[in-house]
Amino acid sequence: MNKKINTLLFVLGATLFNIIITVIFFVGLLLLYAKFLLPLIPESGRAWGFPLIFIAAIALSFVIYRFVLNLLMKKIEVEKYFDPVFGGRRK
Repeated sequence: MNKKINTLLFVLGATLFNIIITVIFFVGLLLLYAKFLLPLIPESGRAWGFPLIFIAAIALSFVIYRFVLNLLMKKIEVEKYFDPVFGGRRK
């Protein structure tokens, strides 16, 4: 496989990984909210839970995504296997 196909597959795989991690965090946080916090919050404040859980799931998935991406980039020689997406590196 050439560098362009490797890059395309990597971007698709990384995007799918990020979406899956976001969904997992969203469902997990939603279940925790429904089980533990929902009975403690008054009726007038319950509407804020869903948007906060959504934002928290995105933020947590971003942190995990960056961590995994940095680990992967330390193990793989990026210039050897992937084509630059937005042009070459500056020298």
